[in-house]
Amino acid sequence: MNANAETIQRSALVTFGAIMLATLLAALDQTIVATALPKIVSDLNGFEHLSWVVTAYLVSSTVTVPLYGKLSDLYGRRNLFLVAITIFLAGSALCGVSQTMGQLIAFRALQGIGAGGLIPLSQAAIADLFPPRERGRYQAYIAGMWAIAAVAGPLLGGTLSDHASWRWIFYINLPLGLLALVVVARTMKSQTHIREHKIDYLGAAMLSGGITAILLALVWGGTSFPWGSWQVIGTAAAGVLLSIGFLIVERFVPEPLLPLELFRNRIVAVSCGAGLVIGALLFAVVIYAPVYMQDVLGTSATKSGALLIPLTVGWTVVSVIVGQIIARTGRYRVFPIIGSCFVLAGILLLTTLDKNSSTATVSGFLVLVGIGMGVMFQVYVIAAQNAVDVTQIGVVTGQINFYRSMGGSFAVAGLGALLTSRLGTELAKQLGAAGKRIDPNTVVQSGAEHLPPHVAAGVTTALSDSLHSVWLVCVPLAAIALVLALALEERPLRRQADHAPAPPERQPEPVS
Repeated sequence: MNANAETIQRSALVTFGAIMLATLLAALDQTIVATALPKIVSDLNGFEHLSWVVTAYLVSSTVTVPLYGKLSDLYGRRNLFLVAITIFLAGSALCGVSQTMGQLIAFRALQGIGAGGLIPLSQAAIADLFPPRERGRYQAYIAGMWAIAAVAGPLLGGTLSDHASWRWIFYINLPLGLLALVVVARTMKSQTHIREHKIDYLGAAMLSGGITAILLALVWGGTSFPWGSWQVIGTAAAGVLLSIGFLIVERFVPEPLLPLELFRNRIVAVSCGAGLVIGALLFAVVIYAPVYMQDVLGTSATKSGALLIPLTVGWTVVSVIVGQIIARTGRYRVFPIIGSCFVLAGILLLTTLDKNSSTATVSGFLVLVGIGMGVMFQVYVIAAQNAVDVTQIGVVTGQINFYRSMGGSFAVAGLGALLTSRLGTELAKQLGAAGKRIDPNTVVQSGAEHLPPHVAAGVTTALSDSLHSVWLVCVPLAAIALVLALALEERPLRRQADHAPAPPERQPEPVS
């Protein structure tokens, strides 16, 4: 390797370090807030708006993902990356100084708008830096950032809230984000040729409105309003109509936000479907496993976070191994099949948990899920990027991350609604009239520690049985993940990096 090649390689690795950091920040902020919510609610006096601190971030980050992917193909990854990091940092700073729940929710939405670009742009930028054959090595480290965030988020959020202030869960983003901003600005190449384009603003507005309305209906149902209320039904209907309208618009606009013809590509269609299911399963596990360990088994927030560490280690180690194997063999289809089998086995075992299970048993089951995620998490991105033209790398990467994020958002909203609804029924079953007076949301947030012993036992049993329903819903999702893995087509991985081609030069007219 000559000196020039070594310099280029060194620059690419420095840029990749900034990409890893940006991914960690975006993934961390999806999980770090959960354990800090009790302190936030106590400080800002807004229990009735508690769920929106998480939901506002998930909604805004979900709906902006495909827009970032499309714009990065038009304007280049670097410019969009700088915009996304800047918005994310501004939102983080404002979240830290919020004085009311309304302000915090609004600034979390702003933070999510920036975060919506960090993950898909990171993966698209890797496609610019490394060829598909080599990409598995580097996507494994990106998957490791997700795994670290899944465990470190709740642990770090609880620790900072207990020993410093909940505001530091947002302030901690600032030095790390500024470092990523500087490195990206100095090392990532900017796109020199900007092609003519038309932005699908109508499609973006309809998609954002549709997804937001559907998530609102899931969040409100059974908590803020009854499931049969006009607020829930009307919002859900509006979401469905806007989503249908979006699909119609995408068929006729010159440059659609989500090109529907890409779904004729079997690899892309399967990868997007897998992203949706994987996102739902990931959030189900990292959110509700700690709830079980803390509120049913009585472990502390710190210990429940520590019990998730084997999941992270298994995920990260296996990701690196799989990335190396893909780079050497050029084959990838077998890994989602193996990974989905591990995840399905782990979820099936989680359905056997009850109030008498041990923390070691739970941690062992989660290791299986972590290994499964590590084997398959990034393979779909590699396969889809390899299956499309280089000018569509950003769009297809954005699509997969959009479906993955949407799956996570639906899991948070839908499974949360299922848990509170089921818990209300189980509380009445275990405690009779006394159980009907207990707020299920309060039980999910703080367990049964504040209740008298004779009531606490019934609450613990009710919560254990209710979480069993959550794991049962996850079983068919894991089975669908396996079916999609079996449907994934394998194609030879390209050995060249996916640099977007420059426009062809105009040829001189022949002289007659």
